[in-house]
Amino acid sequence: MKTAGIIGGIGPESTIEYYRLIIAAYRQQKPDGSYPSFLINSIDMTKMLDLIEANELVAVTEYLLREVQKLAKAGADFGALASNTPHLVFDALRRQSPIPLVSIVETACEAVKAIGLKRVGLLGTRFTMQGRFYADVFSRAGITLVVPTMDEQAYIHSKYMSELVKGLVLAETRERLLAIVDRLTENEGISGLILGGTELPMILGGATGAGIPFMDTTRIHVERIVAQILSP
Repeated sequence: MKTAGIIGGIGPESTIEYYRLIIAAYRQQKPDGSYPSFLINSIDMTKMLDLIEANELVAVTEYLLREVQKLAKAGADFGALASNTPHLVFDALRRQSPIPLVSIVETACEAVKAIGLKRVGLLGTRFTMQGRFYADVFSRAGITLVVPTMDEQAYIHSKYMSELVKGLVLAETRERLLAIVDRLTENEGISGLILGGTELPMILGGATGAGIPFMDTTRIHVERIVAQILSP
């Protein structure tokens, strides 16, 4: 059995969900009463986002690398970032990391490919929706990503940062998000939706806007992390 190292705190609400889901997924596969071994390094989300906002991507990479190194020194065999946004620098971080890293984007892409979807929508923070890190991975798999309009992105990002990262789930926000998904389905022809923010399942978990599947990147990532924990 391997020890996982999780970079958490980015944001705190989804880190709690990672903790809960890792234990649940592990115990589902190992119903012997045991628990998984994993470490969580909860870092400063505000510091990271300020660096991303300033486009200081080298500094973001260096900051995350230092935190991954702490996990490695503490005994982690591999690592994962419990958030989509910092995958903006994932490739650079992976090249320098002392331990293997499990990508939430790559695992999401594999899940979408497995069910045969070819055109999917993407919701997340502004950095995720406007970045190339999702589109590049998905395009290599022959999958087209569709993002909301700039106005819709501004709304999603605002609600994400002012409500979801603080654990606030409001009915009116949920209704507006589902309306955006309906528009993407009707006007843009998406056949599935990537919840590309680890807090989004809090508000859209279990929803099926316009009858399309919603891909929960948190759960998908957790399944891969647990598989790695259980690997020889």
